[in-house]
Amino acid sequence: MPLKIAIVGRPNVGKSTLFNRLAGKKLAIVDDRPGVTRDRRFGTGRLGDLDLELIDTAGFEDVTDESLESRMRAQTVRAIEEADVALFVVDAREGVTPLDEVFAEILRKHDKPVILAANKAEGKASDAGVMEAFGLGLGEPVAISAEHGEGMADLFAAVAAVAPADDEEAEDEADKPVRIAIVGRPNAGKSTLVNRLIGEDRLLTGPEAGITRDAIPVDWTWEGRPVRLVDTAGLRRKARVQEKLEKLSTADTIRAITFAEVVILVMDATHPFEIQDLQIADLVEREGRGLVFCLAKWDLVEEPGQRLKEVIEQAERMLPQLRGAPVIALSAETGRHLDRLMPAVFKVHDDWSTKVKTRDLNDWLQMAIQRHPPPAVNGRRVKPKYMAQTKARPPTFVLFASRADQLPDHYRRYLINSLRESFDLPGVPMRLTVKSNKNPYAEGEAKGGPAPVSAPSFAPKIGPKARQPKGVAAARAKAAGAVSAAAPAKAKAKKPTGSPKGRAAKLARPGVKPKRASRPTSRPKSSR
Repeated sequence: MPLKIAIVGRPNVGKSTLFNRLAGKKLAIVDDRPGVTRDRRFGTGRLGDLDLELIDTAGFEDVTDESLESRMRAQTVRAIEEADVALFVVDAREGVTPLDEVFAEILRKHDKPVILAANKAEGKASDAGVMEAFGLGLGEPVAISAEHGEGMADLFAAVAAVAPADDEEAEDEADKPVRIAIVGRPNAGKSTLVNRLIGEDRLLTGPEAGITRDAIPVDWTWEGRPVRLVDTAGLRRKARVQEKLEKLSTADTIRAITFAEVVILVMDATHPFEIQDLQIADLVEREGRGLVFCLAKWDLVEEPGQRLKEVIEQAERMLPQLRGAPVIALSAETGRHLDRLMPAVFKVHDDWSTKVKTRDLNDWLQMAIQRHPPPAVNGRRVKPKYMAQTKARPPTFVLFASRADQLPDHYRRYLINSLRESFDLPGVPMRLTVKSNKNPYAEGEAKGGPAPVSAPSFAPKIGPKARQPKGVAAARAKAAGAVSAAAPAKAKAKKPTGSPKGRAAKLARPGVKPKRASRPTSRPKSSR
């Protein structure tokens, strides 16, 4: 069993940097400003030969009101209760602060092993801060540098000393979890939906927009099937994203969409399918992921039946490439119609993973061609011949046809829509590639038969007594006879050549021009 470690401490001491170091990749967003991390983030890592389950927490704030910082503190305390070991990180450059002392007192009240790590200890300026950490009463501090990877051996020794004995219980996971990303515009209700689905306040929620910054994975089980829900930061229009931190959050959200299998697009039911919603849906389709539309805050809508019909018609009109994608209207605050979401998600996942038999595909292709024959391009008709599915997730098909490069796009869309309708695959992105069979005789018949015989091909000789293939001598004699028969004809056609004489020789000289003929003028006779 992996050891569960909660990385805790006050803001901006390097907890997320240490989390990324132990995880072996940049999972958490890191920035110089304090308070970047807000939710608990889970990840797996390895330190030496120890398998770790890591929990990155928000910076500890000593507040107990209804503010956002107070809710972040509650998430940190919950992470300490769930973990096996608490890794308390302090800043060795700044030394021990009063907030560190308050947090150390809280850790002493929990019956959990605590490892004290003095981060940013890569220079001599941190020696005094490491010595001050002894005063917290949590044992000997481990001097590390999460940014440069220094002190990891000492940290491994400290973790191995408090790790429980391995009971050799190996868990066989028959099925991998279904990866579901929950995306949408800011303040659409994504984190509230995740909390309602799993039945606990796992993620921070509130009326403030942009609370979630990282893509937070949450492992869950629905009706015996493992699920990994990934809550993401809200996506705004690209022109409005100016701050570096929001750019990092946007990149993290796009990466979550790329690695997801099904995406739940959460929209505010009072004004759905705005420009940003359409762009997110188009991105999901281009990435080839299954899509489910979720209309949150449905309890605020008047005349829900009529409104749902209008929204479904609007989705098919604005997103024809995702025609048939399920639209689920629910209220995460009250739990109304929440039971409809996960069946729709798994229906899309099954359609996204489907494989169609080649025989059924070709039977369907013949019917589709008879119903709507391919158009003629430049007076010649494109002839589809054969079709097969090359892979699933998303369903990808290849169609072999003559003159494949001239198949119009509208006929390609007709085939995709007919595929969705015939095999019951609504709303699933599809890929259709049209190829043409290569003709082995396209470059000439020399590849499939004997080479044509001609006189020049046998002209060179290898030697006076060299052997030649059978029939070569006859071919050479025939070619020589043809040449000798043609020689007299050419000789007759030639005119005798000789040096020009007289006027022709004079005109052949360079620079000589022929004179124009002139009539002699008559002179009047003189009278005597």
